[in-house]
Amino acid sequence: MTRAAVLAGVGATVPPRVVTNAELAQRLDTSDEWIRTRTGIAQRYVVDPGMTTGDLAVEAGQRALKSAGTTTVDLVVLATTTPDRLCPATAPSVATRIGLVGVPAFDVAAVCSGFLYALQAGAAAIAAGHADSVLVIGAETFSTILDPEDRSTRAIFGDGAGAVVLRAGQPDEPGAVRQIRLGSDGGMADLITVRGGGSEERTSGRPPRPEDAYFRMEGKSVFFTAVRRMTESSLEVLARTGWQVADVDRIVAHQANVRIVHAVADQLGVPTDRAVLNIDRVGNTSAASIPLALADGALDGRLTPGDRVLLTAFGGGATWGAATLTWPAVTPG
Repeated sequence: MTRAAVLAGVGATVPPRVVTNAELAQRLDTSDEWIRTRTGIAQRYVVDPGMTTGDLAVEAGQRALKSAGTTTVDLVVLATTTPDRLCPATAPSVATRIGLVGVPAFDVAAVCSGFLYALQAGAAAIAAGHADSVLVIGAETFSTILDPEDRSTRAIFGDGAGAVVLRAGQPDEPGAVRQIRLGSDGGMADLITVRGGGSEERTSGRPPRPEDAYFRMEGKSVFFTAVRRMTESSLEVLARTGWQVADVDRIVAHQANVRIVHAVADQLGVPTDRAVLNIDRVGNTSAASIPLALADGALDGRLTPGDRVLLTAFGGGATWGAATLTWPAVTPG
């Protein structure tokens, strides 16, 4: 029989430190009104010194496993742009700290689309029979790569982690991941980037430039490209699922900017009140944003069993994607 990946558990975490718009306004040329109007963000969470992406990933992973009622999986996939080290990958350490010694684990780097790319990897492993269960995590400490003087990025990004447990099941049961469609265009690599730290810089023969150590984003171009690619991939995945736009009960989009999420909903013809939003509270958490929103939506009742859910994201690379599933009866760990 056809195997499908079924969502069996969800968990999320954020660091304890809250940074409000008012606090940012004390240090940058900005204001609470400016940030809220342009992004919809009121606050974000930021790691304290010594707290790593791996720390957040472990906590979110443990909570997802608790939600699924299990302590073991056959594979761990971690989506992150802010790994603990350039080498090795962070996933093996996360797996070991959770107690999954010997389990294969690897990182996926697709920036804000990372969770969907990791979800595809986990679902494919289950569909192919290579795993019966997979822990998929999105975790970021974006505060560690932001320019302290750049209000356009400091105001947007926050830290956090979210995770889901997938198990083998049937395509028609609640929680089954129905379809996933992904895309990329490397010609847009400079839209969202950290230029320094890689082989491009190290083999250039030029001394490192301090500004290249920080995250940069072409905001206006990203806005229009994100709306277009998220809308296109959403329509494609809906068609492959056999759903009409009117069938969608909830959109859980990458929490990039409230205007982007609303614009995608408008382009699709879905009422904006069907979008699950938590960006006002956590900011843009890149690869962690979709699983964080899933956990929040399940916790406060915005996601209910039987809801037909559309996931979509756009990130650096450029990368993008969308997925469909019917929400199961799960309680966040």
